[in-house]
Amino acid sequence: MTDSRETLTPTQTHSVLAGGDFIHLEGSLYAGYRTRTFAAGVALVDAVAAEADALNHHPDVTLTFGEVGFTLSSHDAGGVTQRDLNLALRIQQLAAAQSIEATQLPPSRTDVAIDCSDEEAVRPFWRVGLGYLESGQAGDIELLDPRGTGPRVWFQHMEIQRTERNRIHLDVYVPIADCEQRVQDIVDVGGVLLTDEHAPDWWVLADPEGNELCVCSWDA
Repeated sequence: MTDSRETLTPTQTHSVLAGGDFIHLEGSLYAGYRTRTFAAGVALVDAVAAEADALNHHPDVTLTFGEVGFTLSSHDAGGVTQRDLNLALRIQQLAAAQSIEATQLPPSRTDVAIDCSDEEAVRPFWRVGLGYLESGQAGDIELLDPRGTGPRVWFQHMEIQRTERNRIHLDVYVPIADCEQRVQDIVDVGGVLLTDEHAPDWWVLADPEGNELCVCSWDA
């Protein structure tokens, strides 16, 4: 049996999660469920809460009208463990018992990347302006929204300043299995693929006026 503190990779969890409600991304398991009423969402959360208490392992929960979301990760281990996998399978069973279907919409994450030659001079402007907090060690500091709703902001050092284009670009993170289709969909609506030399980690694209977007894979 897998040690409860041993972290699992997406490859290790794929056979268990395949075809189910949960997806393994960036060190967590995610699932969303669509409910017909708010009361139905509360009932599902209540059932999951009782199960989580019994297992002594608890998910992060979002509850809105018509939708419930669960995020599972073992913070003491720094990733997904067998505990999360067991709870995910139990949540699936509880949802099925209440005839609640998964949304099948994987989560997405968007980062703002700022190209700069002097990060120490640039970062305070964005930290104060956005009301964000610094996270990380010297040389690798990001800005995070303390409310947990805004995109993270990170800084890409440039030896030579770029003056011919916008120096802020977006990174969107999607499941690795969806990356190529996302890139093709962007091209189909007028985007330009600038390079795929870093694929499958990321692809660089631009809109018709040259503003850039990187499609990045989780757990490549």
